[in-house]
Amino acid sequence: MADLGIKSAIKSILPKGALSAYHYSLALLANAIYGFPSRRLIVVGVTGTQGKTTTAHMISHLLNELGQPCGLISTALIKIGKREWLNDLKMTMPGRFKLQSYLRKMIGVGCKFAVIETSSEGIAQWRHIGISYDAAVFTNLSPEHIEAHGSYDNYRNAKLKLWKKIMAGNPKVIGGKTVSRLSVINADDKEADLFLRLPADKKIAFSVHGQKNSAAEVNLLAEKVSADAFKSAFLINGVEFNLSVGGEFNVYNALAAVSVLTGWGFNLKLIAKVASSFTGTPGRLEFIKAGQNFSAVVDYAHTPESLEAVYRAISSQKNNKKIIAVLGSCGGGRDQAKRPVLGKLAGQFAGEVIVTNEDPYDEDPLSIMKAVAEGAASAGKVMAKNLFIIEDRRQAIARAAKQAQANDLVIITGKGCEQWLMTSKGKIPWDDRRVVEEEIRKILH
Repeated sequence: MADLGIKSAIKSILPKGALSAYHYSLALLANAIYGFPSRRLIVVGVTGTQGKTTTAHMISHLLNELGQPCGLISTALIKIGKREWLNDLKMTMPGRFKLQSYLRKMIGVGCKFAVIETSSEGIAQWRHIGISYDAAVFTNLSPEHIEAHGSYDNYRNAKLKLWKKIMAGNPKVIGGKTVSRLSVINADDKEADLFLRLPADKKIAFSVHGQKNSAAEVNLLAEKVSADAFKSAFLINGVEFNLSVGGEFNVYNALAAVSVLTGWGFNLKLIAKVASSFTGTPGRLEFIKAGQNFSAVVDYAHTPESLEAVYRAISSQKNNKKIIAVLGSCGGGRDQAKRPVLGKLAGQFAGEVIVTNEDPYDEDPLSIMKAVAEGAASAGKVMAKNLFIIEDRRQAIARAAKQAQANDLVIITGKGCEQWLMTSKGKIPWDDRRVVEEEIRKILH
């Protein structure tokens, strides 16, 4: 792609230090131009490997439902006041100027809070500089974007920078009240201790498995947890939560969101009441219904951990006769080691695996697909029997829909609600959800 080539050329010409200074300077300039808008908002930053997007959406939903106007910037969509639209930027954190303009617009429509899904790559490029964060949420951590950061340690350290931001300077005073700076940590993650060592006005640890952490002032524990593909339920301090989203991973996401609100003094029973109206995040375990007699699910899962979690969630549905998995893996040199792992997981959980294009960028699409297919084959799948390589993503989805029988489940992963397919020839308008619905309707009519 031409724009990728330009970016690569700039990176090769500029020394690493100069490139970092360039990003840093742009971030400060953008803040100054838009009048440092985050200083007038209560800002929540959500980071981690999996669960960032849905956690951010849950926090925003809870606040808005409780009468606290909240803007949202996430991988899935942007929400400013009553207006929301899908994020078509192909990046979690928008560029520095766009990001600051969104925050400024939030103030203009009366937002009191802003939730920003904060990625490691955004932090590495200093997009978070100048943003005055009041809460930092850690969902979990596993290797990802290693080619961009150079090592797992660098990736983890990029995440840690967010915690250094929340204690920079004095706490805000909004509406005459001092805002406590929160650190919200998944106590079940192996990196929890490291994040909890960082200073904050209040540290809250949450757990699904009864894991208390002495470094936290508050431990929020989920009890009597139950979850399937469609719904989940649990108790917090005796208060019952019933969610219209499934999977244990969404229990974690909900705990993170609840931790933020209780950390700022919101009533737990009121939180539970409005949590029941949360219907999910675009492209995250999203069921597509077009009148078919089988289930069709679109999910963003693109790491081994998230893919396994989604497969386990849908496998909990006892009435599913057969799972047909459609998946690929990202190109551009990204996380090449995960490709056969993704394929192996698909081979283990699905009765049929269709490997297809995802976002090849400037890599050979077939080589990416072969790596994924090799993983599926290692799990016992046989080429041309229950394992297929179909380069055209629409054709791959069409085959899955045509093969599906009553009560089967077709799951398409990797892109969620992303609006572009990235190829060496440029970006192509795309939405897995739309394509799935179109291909199902072709069969029915």
